[in-house]
Amino acid sequence: MKINESSLTSLIAAFGRAYHSQFDTPKIFNDYLAKDLFSQKEFNDIKANMVQGIQFFNKEIAQKFKDDTDEILKWITQVQLSPTPLARAAYCEKVLLNEVRLGLKQYVILGAGLDTFCFRHPEMKNKLEIFEIDHPSTQEFKKKKLDQARFKIPSNLHFIPMDFTKKFSYQSLIEEELDNHRTFFSLLGVSYYLTKEEIANLVDKLFTKIPSGSSIVFDYADEKLFKEKGMSNRVQNMVQMASASGEPMKSCFTYDEIEGLLENAGLLIYEHLSPVTINNRFFHNRNDYLSAFETIHYIHAVKK
Repeated sequence: MKINESSLTSLIAAFGRAYHSQFDTPKIFNDYLAKDLFSQKEFNDIKANMVQGIQFFNKEIAQKFKDDTDEILKWITQVQLSPTPLARAAYCEKVLLNEVRLGLKQYVILGAGLDTFCFRHPEMKNKLEIFEIDHPSTQEFKKKKLDQARFKIPSNLHFIPMDFTKKFSYQSLIEEELDNHRTFFSLLGVSYYLTKEEIANLVDKLFTKIPSGSSIVFDYADEKLFKEKGMSNRVQNMVQMASASGEPMKSCFTYDEIEGLLENAGLLIYEHLSPVTINNRFFHNRNDYLSAFETIHYIHAVKK
């Protein structure tokens, strides 16, 4: 099966969630449906590719577990692949569900990939309108995966094809019945690949026409992104892999820079999670390799 780069990225992210759901205890984020989006061949191919790449990630681990491919896969997945996607999803959904309890009616997922929130929460069908925005080819890929898994698309899920990293169109949202109500946005795993100017413009456009009380959860890399090596060089590996794939990481921020960017768009930081806070909240008392990435922060910001 040959798939484009954007679909490959979403598939690997979903693999991390599927692996965690099936094999890790305790659960940080249980995406128990992620595994259904893979054929057995796809799942096995990704596993094989991960294991074959162990020499790049860590030569000592490659030697130590040379006869134990399951342990190599566990090490790569838990150290390099899963920590940030799992914890940021857990944080985002906790905030989202609290917003729903407070009366939220609209959720916009920017860069949705193979997100399964809508299918894990069928009770939201008459409570929450969900708008998934992603690259057209990625969305077509997802629709095929949903069809193969025999998932029925509910009436409250709206797909909006858009390369929002180049140009965000509010008209497309309006045409898909986005109302002028308080709205919650998620922007996960995207900010690193945009310039500071692109992020500022996107946030500004998102919140220009949206009512007060609307908010966003996103992750960002701090000013140590291109200097910090991280545990087992995983931060450095992440940056190098992004560059080698043709999607280099472009931006990192100090806290003051993020605060200023949001302030200019009329937002205030409601909650900021540093790597230490993320580790304490989501990874404490574990007996495996999982721990928070050293340079990644989460933000929940609210429109004044």
